[in-house]
Amino acid sequence: MTPVQRLDTTSMRPVLDGVRVIELAGIGPAPFCGMMLADHGAEVIRIDRPGGSDPLAQDQSRDVLLRSRRSITLDLKQPEAVEIVSRLAETADGLIEGFRPGVAERLGLGPDILMQRNPALVYGRMTGWGQEGPLSDMAGHDLNYISLNGCLGALGSEGEPPPPPLNLIGDYGGGGMMLAFGFVAALLAARHSGRGRVIDCSMAEGSAALMAGMWSLAHNGMWDEGRGRNLLDGGAPFYACYACADGKFVAVGAIETQFYARLIDALGLTGDPLFAAQHDQSRWPAMKARLAEIFASAPRAAWTDKLQLRDCCYTEVLTMAEAPTHAHNRARGSYLEADGRLQPHPAPRFGDTEVVVPTMWRRDSARSEILAEIGVADPDRVAVRQEP
Repeated sequence: MTPVQRLDTTSMRPVLDGVRVIELAGIGPAPFCGMMLADHGAEVIRIDRPGGSDPLAQDQSRDVLLRSRRSITLDLKQPEAVEIVSRLAETADGLIEGFRPGVAERLGLGPDILMQRNPALVYGRMTGWGQEGPLSDMAGHDLNYISLNGCLGALGSEGEPPPPPLNLIGDYGGGGMMLAFGFVAALLAARHSGRGRVIDCSMAEGSAALMAGMWSLAHNGMWDEGRGRNLLDGGAPFYACYACADGKFVAVGAIETQFYARLIDALGLTGDPLFAAQHDQSRWPAMKARLAEIFASAPRAAWTDKLQLRDCCYTEVLTMAEAPTHAHNRARGSYLEADGRLQPHPAPRFGDTEVVVPTMWRRDSARSEILAEIGVADPDRVAVRQEP
């Protein structure tokens, strides 16, 4: 079964149509930011490195994060290449880089230099720890960046090591998404003032901001530092995942009273004294054990038939392979194919707005035309590449 390809094409142009962004090749959060901007109509020109930017990628043409870019490969150690990037920045609304602090300056592409040539330039900097501070020059990855702000420590079960939450929180939520927000905010300000901004986006600080709701719970006396004891961390039996008889899983999120009542009614537990006081935390372990026993008694499909239409905050836990075939995702066209690669539809959606149909990245897909646009004579003869 293939996903529905529902691409709305209506009257209004994409919201970032007319915005030009230069992206200096990197991995993880900076490319995700570039993808978000390109998904909504920005022209993103990716400056690729000779030999590729991701040492773990076997084939970058399969990399969904790189979709919908124009591409040119330049060796930024060569003065000619640096000058080309500088000239491109003069024509752009913004630039994204994900180097360690000081690297862009050493290349001659720091914000002080580029913003002299283009004062309205929005210069987005993506790092793990920020541009300064005791750890600013230290290496790290998502797991490290979310470990010093209470985020990682709040995940997982009591008595077990915190599980790596993929790299969704630091790289993409607190990193790339936060940088995309900062970029658009600074772009709006530049449109009014004519003056650009430097965005210092730290994955550690961005993921800390994602914890604002947990800080609210703590300030209201509703947070226990022990993992797996709280409302939203799997401690509550009515907000947890359970294994079914076939080894598949379901998710229950019946926090509100009415949804909880529907859940226990559908499970035949109305009147059971164990489930009478929903928020009595002393009963939560026993309640959770009983629900685990119940869900393990039947396969996932049986629970879906029983609970899906009860509107009790029940869903199946789908794999990546299963997700595109779900009826809701098919109806909305939540997944699509670009050049034969299945991937998420651009999000969020805007009413009465054309959708950017993704295309997969190709190395040097626009080298000649990009160079010609900035007045480089006979661009095919310019030695700006160092072959891997």
